[in-house]
Amino acid sequence: MTQVKPLIQLSPTYEDITAAAERLRGVAHRTPVLTSRLINEKVDCQVFFKAENFQKTGSFKFRGAYNALSQFSESQKQGGVITYSSGNHAQAIAHAGRLLGIKTTIVMPKDAPRVKIEATQGYGAEVILYNRAEAVREELAHRIAQERGMMVIPPYNYEPVIAGQGTTAQELLEEVGDLDYLLVCCGGGGLLSGCAIAAKTLSPHCRIIGVEPRAGDDATRSFYTKTLQRVENPDTIADGARTPCLGSLTFPLILHYVDDMVTVKDEAIVTTMFYLWERLKVIIEPTGALAATALLQGKFTPPVGSKVGVVITGGNVELDQVLRC
Repeated sequence: MTQVKPLIQLSPTYEDITAAAERLRGVAHRTPVLTSRLINEKVDCQVFFKAENFQKTGSFKFRGAYNALSQFSESQKQGGVITYSSGNHAQAIAHAGRLLGIKTTIVMPKDAPRVKIEATQGYGAEVILYNRAEAVREELAHRIAQERGMMVIPPYNYEPVIAGQGTTAQELLEEVGDLDYLLVCCGGGGLLSGCAIAAKTLSPHCRIIGVEPRAGDDATRSFYTKTLQRVENPDTIADGARTPCLGSLTFPLILHYVDDMVTVKDEAIVTTMFYLWERLKVIIEPTGALAATALLQGKFTPPVGSKVGVVITGGNVELDQVLRC
């Protein structure tokens, strides 16, 4: 694979992703790439699923969290870290902090999946719950950070986080070679941005497709209008994609590196999630099934014979809730 430099300089860069990979070596799991003959026949393509549900804490978020916290100075470590998250970034920061000896505090919505709240607490973090209708999580976290002298690590709009997430696509391409297409889910855009940087560098002709839930289509509208759009508290089963908008870092990165954005309905997400449970024999959460939904439910149809990568982002499922769908 030939590495290609971007025409304009955005941050982070592929060099930052390579540095993140070195920090993660021996700490993060090198997650498996899954294939299915049945799925290949269904879409008339070669499909490679990067299974981040097997990552530490059950999602790709550990990559960015550990990359960020591992660069703390001693004084920053002493002050501790705070973040805001509906669950996967929360768990990732909590576990990374535990490994690195950094105190962690997480601002989480009261309606976050119970399994994610309990897991975050289990990793040793202090969890502060808030009501989505009464408070803005970013404002609450920054106020607490000022009061306690803590560092704020946002879930997606932070260069070390984006670089860490980019190691997902880097590993996939190192294993399977050049791709024609790479499908990645999008909430705040950290994973999509990082993966797009890595994919466009290692496989320049690969087309990057971002996938959002229909109810939270802010990134798709932003992509097409070239103006930042918002959706407040989107009502979607894909709780990891309930972010209100792209960030000041992720928006320009997506405009530069991503080739297209599509949206999928919640009903299609649930159908795909259960289908992947049955065919791949692995547990995937709704947000984790977003990218696959676009491919398997016909929202994105690649040419016959294409080589397609799909990122499965996580497997932290509240089974009682999902089985009622």
